[in-house]
Amino acid sequence: MLENRTMIKVCGMTRREDVVYAVNIGVDALGFILAESPRQVNLDQVRELTYNLPPFIARVAVVVNPEPENVTEIEESGLFDYIQFHGSEEPKLLENTVLKSVKAISIAGKKDLAAVEKYKESADYLLFDTKIGSQTGGTGESFDWSLINELQLPYILAGGLGADNIEDALKKLNPLAVDINSQVENEPGKKNHHLLKKTVEKTRNFRPKSETKIKLKFI
Repeated sequence: MLENRTMIKVCGMTRREDVVYAVNIGVDALGFILAESPRQVNLDQVRELTYNLPPFIARVAVVVNPEPENVTEIEESGLFDYIQFHGSEEPKLLENTVLKSVKAISIAGKKDLAAVEKYKESADYLLFDTKIGSQTGGTGESFDWSLINELQLPYILAGGLGADNIEDALKKLNPLAVDINSQVENEPGKKNHHLLKKTVEKTRNFRPKSETKIKLKFI
């Protein structure tokens, strides 16, 4: 039986010392932003950042509207376990990737949930993030969690999560995983180890009711 706990991904990794620290405190996944961003890295940098990474730490490539050849390059690099799509990609692109796929759905209001129907069959996992204007992801703000409170499907929660609100998020929602980034930084791409550890500890110490935890797809 799988342990009934919430998985943790730390995104926007740009420094080796942050990668090492995150692994040592027990995070499950690391995210590397290949799209245009203050936290953008390239494949060569990811190779250096993940050198000698212990087994069973998932590595996630974060992209926005990539061309098929970009996806192929990511797949063939051997650096990643997942691709996280943050744009308006066609579902077929997600279906065709040989890696596990995560589709981010950015939410400003209820109408944005229409994307769930579009992607729920093509993506391995859905991720809900905050949309503010044209900015999707990395906003440092949370969206209205009540919009997804009744969803009966496995998902990853993102959007302004940190030590101050992670427990509240876990009490109100039932995510399989959380994705933390800007709220555990001193500046974009530079993680604050104290805030990161505090957020991870609060997440690890939280125990959802076992009867409400949604089963993973492969069970």
